[in-house]
Amino acid sequence: MNTTGAAPLLEVRGLKTWFPIREGVLRKVTGHVRAVDGVDMTINEGETFALVGESGCGKTTVGKSILRLIDAHGGEIRYGGRDLLALDREAFRPYRSELQIVMQDPASALDPRMTVLDAMAEGMDAFGLISDGDARKRAVAKLMEQVSLDPETMMRYPHEFSGGQRQRICIARALAVGPRLIICDEAVSALDVSIQAQILNLLRRLQKEHGLTYLFITHDLSVVRYFADRVAVMYLGRIVEDGPTERVFAAPRHPYTKALLAAVPSLDPERRSAKPAALGDVPSPANPPAGCHYHPRCAYAFERCRREDPPVVAFDDGVSRCFLSEDEKNQS
Repeated sequence: MNTTGAAPLLEVRGLKTWFPIREGVLRKVTGHVRAVDGVDMTINEGETFALVGESGCGKTTVGKSILRLIDAHGGEIRYGGRDLLALDREAFRPYRSELQIVMQDPASALDPRMTVLDAMAEGMDAFGLISDGDARKRAVAKLMEQVSLDPETMMRYPHEFSGGQRQRICIARALAVGPRLIICDEAVSALDVSIQAQILNLLRRLQKEHGLTYLFITHDLSVVRYFADRVAVMYLGRIVEDGPTERVFAAPRHPYTKALLAAVPSLDPERRSAKPAALGDVPSPANPPAGCHYHPRCAYAFERCRREDPPVVAFDDGVSRCFLSEDEKNQS
């Protein structure tokens, strides 16, 4: 469902990113880790699209595949109508300024030997967006003001800033090259709760000022509910549900979504007990279960779930990959 009324900016179809398993002296490929195994999603211009799931579900791999930081195994990534996976590296280069990322750990994302001035101007230098040293300083000063940092500190090094300030530096660095889509990969998970709120409010303000689109990758459902327009729930390399954030939280369709919400702390004991939890550990993406990948952990699983892969069921407000959703749609 398009909650912004805007045209799609990014369309991902059948995305697969597999990593080979090599064994023996000759490092022969004996299998694959199916980190991303057929992901479909559409991100509309100007919206915040959240991708959530447990650690290891493949959500970070989706983000890096979109940016071509790692090679996808198959599928399409259509940005502005162009399939980015069909472009060679030289043809893809102009798109790098429009597709940026803010990583989880700002300390490791910043070179400790570079001043803030050099870190923020690095992308502008690479894309030829500034002409001389004075223009460089003016551009960085403007960026620092936009992220509520003192421009007088641009000659300092990353270790001289707090964690929240370093993340503001990373956001400004991404903003420096004029992106349209920013992938925020657990961008606030390493920060204190009070600092998280400040960074989220900053991202929201920048979105309005610059017309940005966000793919927000996180495991924190409270952040998703506060920040995202739409959310996709990912399990073992696949998206099992997506839809508008409020609907997904109020009336989740997939059992895994219900289990994730059940894990969110609540003071209401009836609300906690009414929601089923996931059972056992996440299976290995190198050897996913037959049938529905979620069935070994699902409180609702029945025999068909063990034999068959469930279809992706489309509703007016999103999709769900579950036989129960198929029954729900047939009855409606």
